Amino acid sequence: MSEANDDLRALIRTIPDFPKPGIQFRDITTLLLDAHGFAAAIDRLASGLSNKPDLVAGIEARGFVVGAALAQRLGCGLLLVRKHGKLPGATIAEEYALEYGTDRLAIHVDACAPGADILIADDLIATGGTALATVRLLRRAGAQVCAAAFLVDLPDLGGAGRLRAEGLDVHGLVSFEGD
Repeated sequence: MSEANDDLRALIRTIPDFPKPGIQFRDITTLLLDAHGFAAAIDRLASGLSNKPDLVAGIEARGFVVGAALAQRLGCGLLLVRKHGKLPGATIAEEYALEYGTDRLAIHVDACAPGADILIADDLIATGGTALATVRLLRRAGAQVCAAAFLVDLPDLGGAGRLRAEGLDVHGLVSFEGD
């Protein structure tokens, strides 16, 4: 994350006190509205990868947008990581902790072949809870999860570091300190 991405940073809107007081919400919808900015963001994420994955795993819901664009740019397939109960057919799921309670993520049991090289994609990495649950879920399915790509990193919340501790290369374009 460098000054080279300040043009993208300027396209990300900050909404104070959303969803609750004290939170600075980093809204990527303004980046998505800018055709040149969105294309540049996907090109820069793709160029930062050391090798082409077999699949990109997009995490519900904004990760679907980032993941689909990255998969198309990289010439690979897209694996959807959904909230539990949203996929038809047989699934495997992973529970993870939220600030208050738990949630579950799921993929189809046949979503990836054993040994498939998978890149995780989402709009933002904060504490890393959802991304780590995705890593566990994909590894349970037999995948090799080696990298993750995000438009935004909130480094003070430690999520990227948690993913690195799991052996992933983490790529982000823009960081917002103090969040």
